[in-house]
Amino acid sequence: MHENIKEKLAVLPDQPGCYLYKDKHGTVIYVGKSKVLKNRVRSYFTGANDAKTQRLVQEIVDFEYIVTTSELEALILEMNLIKKYDPKYNVLLKDDKTYPYLKITSEKHPRLIVTRNIKKDKGKYFGPYPNVIAARETKRLLDRLYPLRKCNTMPDRVCLYYHMNQCLGPCEFTVTQEQNQGIVNEITKFLNGGHKEIKEDLKGKMYQASEDMDFERAKELRDQMQHIDSVMEQQKMTLNDQVNRDIFGYSYNKGWMCVQVFFVRQGKLIERDVSIFPFFDDAEETFLSFIGRFYLHKNHPKPKQVLVPVGADKEMLKELLEVDVHIPMRGRKKELVELAQKNAQIALDEKFSLIEQNEERTIKAVEDLGERLHIEVPHRIEAFDNSNIQGADPVSAMVVFTDGKPDKKEYRKYKIRDVQGPDDYDTMREVIRRRYKRVIKEGLPLPDLILVDGGKGQMTAAQEVLENELGLDIPLCGLAKDDKHRTSELLYGDPPTMVDMDRQSQEFYLIQRIQDEVHRFAISFHRQLRGKGAIQSELDEIPGVGEKRRRLLLKHFQSIEGIKNAEIADFTKLGVPTNVAQVILDHLNQEPDPQQEEEL
Repeated sequence: MHENIKEKLAVLPDQPGCYLYKDKHGTVIYVGKSKVLKNRVRSYFTGANDAKTQRLVQEIVDFEYIVTTSELEALILEMNLIKKYDPKYNVLLKDDKTYPYLKITSEKHPRLIVTRNIKKDKGKYFGPYPNVIAARETKRLLDRLYPLRKCNTMPDRVCLYYHMNQCLGPCEFTVTQEQNQGIVNEITKFLNGGHKEIKEDLKGKMYQASEDMDFERAKELRDQMQHIDSVMEQQKMTLNDQVNRDIFGYSYNKGWMCVQVFFVRQGKLIERDVSIFPFFDDAEETFLSFIGRFYLHKNHPKPKQVLVPVGADKEMLKELLEVDVHIPMRGRKKELVELAQKNAQIALDEKFSLIEQNEERTIKAVEDLGERLHIEVPHRIEAFDNSNIQGADPVSAMVVFTDGKPDKKEYRKYKIRDVQGPDDYDTMREVIRRRYKRVIKEGLPLPDLILVDGGKGQMTAAQEVLENELGLDIPLCGLAKDDKHRTSELLYGDPPTMVDMDRQSQEFYLIQRIQDEVHRFAISFHRQLRGKGAIQSELDEIPGVGEKRRRLLLKHFQSIEGIKNAEIADFTKLGVPTNVAQVILDHLNQEPDPQQEEEL
């Protein structure tokens, strides 16, 4: 334990608040809250912890705390701090899926759309739906029944939807606000459980059309009724009322928690959400934080009522969510909460073996790799690889692995600027220099380990830049391959020597995954550049040819060669002016400048 941590532990207040744990780089790696800061924070550094919590504690070199006036204020502050710092150990809801909703927009002439993005834009949202297919089927049904605007941008004249009686044609005819609002009210009524009433109304109209000998209209109404049956009445009824509810249940064991959420809409259980994650605090408080972030951080629309199991802080949730929160003690509602709890326990049991395997492949592999190299645990690994074809279009790529997993938002691509010809060592010097100059300038986190694809030469080139130019002391390894382009050995030290490593070990498999990933990323970037160069260098530099016209030409003529061999009349048929067509042909058929070709 660091000395400054001991000093701070001695003066912690016995008040509610939030605490922020930091690593050696000053990066916030965990945010928590507590009713009593003194007790909670001290518990991490005294007594026995499970392996997962021990890993967290090993990384902590400093912490801060913020005192709040109440536990609710601490909960809200915790959510805001997690959103701000995105700490790696606060994994709640980082990877959860978003559900599709139906939305009636708040435009002058509203539309009905399917969306996964919930915004405070005065639109009306309905859902969530079990999947995007269910949402689209429901929208398709409503499009047939109610003639709201369908187009994203208003056209100059009516389209096919108008002639199919599925749009009022506001682009060409006057549609009043009262007409639009009437349709919106009908759709709202339908989605809020009124589809049975609407179905009965359609049935009456069908019988009337049949009596009037309008059999085509009667058939159309019958088809609409059948569509309502197939789309809206598939779900099993779970409650007799029509109240929208979210039902929460949770289970925890061995430092892991599973939370299940049942979405009940208009009395039907339409979907469930399953989240499994490690936790470091009290189970009840973690569950409370989960629900708060579920609605406030991920922006799920709040239902009319939330059901939670016994032991949850009902009053705090009411104050936080500003909806009715209920702990059912009997009847069908209690059964549903217990069912959510049971499902959470089953899901957690099923996932434990997979979780243990994943830890073995990732976090444990990273720890073992650090032991092999006699360095601190390399939580953040950055790997580099170069790609070119006989020196043409040289590029480099960097991938980042955090705790043994690829962190794709941190990947970077580099076009090589200063190196001429196939010089892999100078290419490595340039990309290492550019990467870590920027890291120093912008105060970005430094890696715990750098891997370069190559042998002693690439290692030496990178080390010269890191130590002599930038003054950085970061462990660096080289990744050598065999004649079949497979990872053969890991080089480390000065002079570089092979690290003794079991080829069947998880740390060796980790090195292989990193090398394969950085190679894949570099190759894909190089192919992307070559593909773009073949098209863009010849078309995009021609005056009068923008993105839209370039796509039009390539779609019609299929290739650059096809454009070269075209006649002026071929261009004018596509709406390209004669003078622009002549410029295109002159440019593509001129003799290339050898110096220009070399620069491209």
